[in-house]
Amino acid sequence: MSVQSAAADVDVDLRQLFASLARNWLRILVVTLVVTGLAFAFASFATPHYKATTQLKIQLNESAYTRPAGTNEDDKPVLDAEGVATEVQVISSSDILNKVARDLNLGDKPEFNDALDMSPVSWLLVTAGLKSDPAEIPLDERVLQKMRDKLNVYGVEKTRAIAVEFSSENAELAAKIPNEIAKAYLAYQADAKTKSNAAATAFLGPEIDELQKQVRDAEAKVAAFRSAQSDLLMGGNNSVLATQQLSELSTELSRVRANRASAEATAERVRQALQAGGSLDAVPEVLSSDLIQRLRERQIELRTNIADLSTTLLDNHPRLRAMRSQLADLDGQIRNEAQKVMRGLLTQAQTAQARENQLISDVNKLKAASSRAGEEQVHLDALQREANVRRQQLESYMASFREVSSRKNYLPVDASVFSEARVPSEPYFPKLVPIVGAAFVGSLLLMSIITLLQELFSGRAMRPAPGARYERIEQVAMPGASAPVVEPEPVAAKTEEAEDRPADMEHELEPKAVPESAPAPLEEAAAADAEPELVRSSLGEIDVEKAAEKLIASGAARAIFVSPEGDEAAASAVLVAREVSDAGLRVLLLDLTASGAASRPMLDSGLFPGITNLLASEAQFSDVIHADLYSDCHVIPVGTADPVRAMRAADRLPIIMQSLTTAYDLVIVECGPADAHGIGRLVGDSTEVFLSMLQADDEVAQAAVKLIESGYPDVTLVTPIGHETPGHPVPGRRSAA
Repeated sequence: MSVQSAAADVDVDLRQLFASLARNWLRILVVTLVVTGLAFAFASFATPHYKATTQLKIQLNESAYTRPAGTNEDDKPVLDAEGVATEVQVISSSDILNKVARDLNLGDKPEFNDALDMSPVSWLLVTAGLKSDPAEIPLDERVLQKMRDKLNVYGVEKTRAIAVEFSSENAELAAKIPNEIAKAYLAYQADAKTKSNAAATAFLGPEIDELQKQVRDAEAKVAAFRSAQSDLLMGGNNSVLATQQLSELSTELSRVRANRASAEATAERVRQALQAGGSLDAVPEVLSSDLIQRLRERQIELRTNIADLSTTLLDNHPRLRAMRSQLADLDGQIRNEAQKVMRGLLTQAQTAQARENQLISDVNKLKAASSRAGEEQVHLDALQREANVRRQQLESYMASFREVSSRKNYLPVDASVFSEARVPSEPYFPKLVPIVGAAFVGSLLLMSIITLLQELFSGRAMRPAPGARYERIEQVAMPGASAPVVEPEPVAAKTEEAEDRPADMEHELEPKAVPESAPAPLEEAAAADAEPELVRSSLGEIDVEKAAEKLIASGAARAIFVSPEGDEAAASAVLVAREVSDAGLRVLLLDLTASGAASRPMLDSGLFPGITNLLASEAQFSDVIHADLYSDCHVIPVGTADPVRAMRAADRLPIIMQSLTTAYDLVIVECGPADAHGIGRLVGDSTEVFLSMLQADDEVAQAAVKLIESGYPDVTLVTPIGHETPGHPVPGRRSAA
């Protein structure tokens, strides 16, 4: 597992988090008691306020005995939510409130007039110009503003009721003012109806007189046009006589045409029967003749006799011949009679044709007369309609005028008070127990949350997540060669720290001894200590520019600098950081040396908070990151916190490195004379390891060999010799360190 992934596997230690409440119980309790005491004092000395409510019912209060004629209970207007909201605005209007204020002389009471009893503090604020002078505001406006602040008018939900709520320092005023507001509202409605009634009376009187004159003129025009200016004669069914006659003649003409057509058709059938020599029995008009019927009876009788005699006599017998001769005469007579019937039908058809021609002539004349009568009737109807409209309007106005006159002294308002405000016996503010209880609970909860957040953000409540493993790593920032001098502490303090500190932490805090004897040169040490399975490494000394180019080209996220020669060799990390920053990357230098050798020349001071303050939970990231005075690089110095306390949280270094790697393109760490175990916590993905050197001596060679043997075969030697930079002169070949 990489160090980066292990650094991300952290969890919140709930036991440690909530244990902070027990550690800080005294502070929480003191703050809670102070806030509760202040709340108790406020509730005890605050001016009591009383509240009372008057309720009104919004509906039409019309009596069943005084309701206008033609209306019933269902005709009452229904007031919707918008109507109730409108009445709420009317009740809280300035006119009604000013009337109540004048009736009750509220301007003479200090509660409603700030200019009467100004406190010394208010007087000083007014004198200094920090507060407006109440006396400069008109009295009515001051009183009205105070009343609006204390008044609450609202519609009761899902009802047509309105509540008028008022609060005051005086219990009697708290009940009296809403009652007076309700009375003023009812009086306003009654006055509005009285004015409306008077306005309606003043309007309807002259209108009725004018309409009466217009009705008389319109009816006179109708009578004059009907009698003198037109010859419109009315028939029995209240229609014009010409139109009625035209209708009757049209009916007669249709009947005559039908009779003529029937006679012509019957005569044509008789003619066809006579010409064809066929039987006339199929023609009903021929058979209806009495003579033809008698001839047909005689013909039947002769045929019967002929049939009887034919059985006993021969065909040439004189008697049979005589009977056949009589039968032939009868046929001729029947045909002659049929021709007479045909001629009668033709005569009837001619008569009907003449009658039809006469009726057509009469109809044409009546059409012209009816057309003239229709035009005159249209004009007459227009005059009649105008007269009727005038009369209907007159009757409507007269009915309304009678209604208004009858309700002159009875005008029911559309609201009534069904619950008057009563003088309250207890103030609604302040409530001692709720205020003190809320202050106690709120302050206790707030202080607990603040304590938990402080513990959480400090990092003391963070622990490795289950399954995360961290290899034991030696101390990074405090190597033995340049360890800070810590003054001896009292024996009791050391004993107490030793009891609280784990055994492995004590081992990490022990300073590491620097080898005093110089080993063999680099080539000989590498050849003597190398084993067959050791990874080969090519070491070459490069300058600052080449080191910066290597970091930029490789895209490294971290660069670890080890300076076995002491503080002056730390100049390599500073110079490389500035070179990479000048190339346009976001670079941060983390100084883990004991003396601040890397950050001190960048900040010109060693008193800035740094990594030790961050580890000791005395500062946040924004407090420990500073800008280099000579470049765009950022730097985290060693800091000013106690190193022993800071190293108790050394396990947080991987988390800190992960956060810095996320925020910056490159994080450069100057570790001083640290070994391979010391830099283990700082190495992650995309990490380059550099060995700073001033001269190639045995100490540098031994440090390089140890790094290679410990798993860092790509270590690179870098020297600051020959590179000049502002604020950080290049050291000599060897320092006193």
